[in-house]
Formats: sequence, C-alpha cells, structure tokens
Amino acid sequence: MKLSEMREKTVEELQSAIEDWKKDLFTYKMQLSTHKLENTSLISKTKALIAQAKTVITEKTANAAEVTNA
Repeated sequence: MKLSEMREKTVEELQSAIEDWKKDLFTYKMQLSTHKLENTSLISKTKALIAQAKTVITEKTANAAEVTNA
C-alpha cells in the first residue's frame, strides 16, 4: 500500500491494517526461524508499512486536535 493510499483511509481502517500486518510479520518471523522464508525482505517491508501507517494515524489525530482547538 502506498503512502497516498494510506492517507485516504480512516484511522479505524489503518488500525485494522496494522493488526493484519503484525500478524503477517509474526508469520514471516516464524518462517525465518524455521528456514522456510525465501524472501527475507518481507520482514523489513512489513515493518516499514506498520511504521508508515502509525505515522499517518498520528498526523490525522494531530490535525483533528488542531481543528477542534482552533
């Protein structure tokens, strides 16, 4: 998912996506430990997606706070 696509989603959608990516990350780590993961870059890509989604959530909540305080 691209960053522009993340910004279009709601906070709830992003949080559910983060949960899914965390499950995927756990699966990838288990596969890595059992030497069954062929594409090890999936781990770092999934971590990056989680971080980007959390950043977008923070931006959205900060913008919402600014609007209510203004």
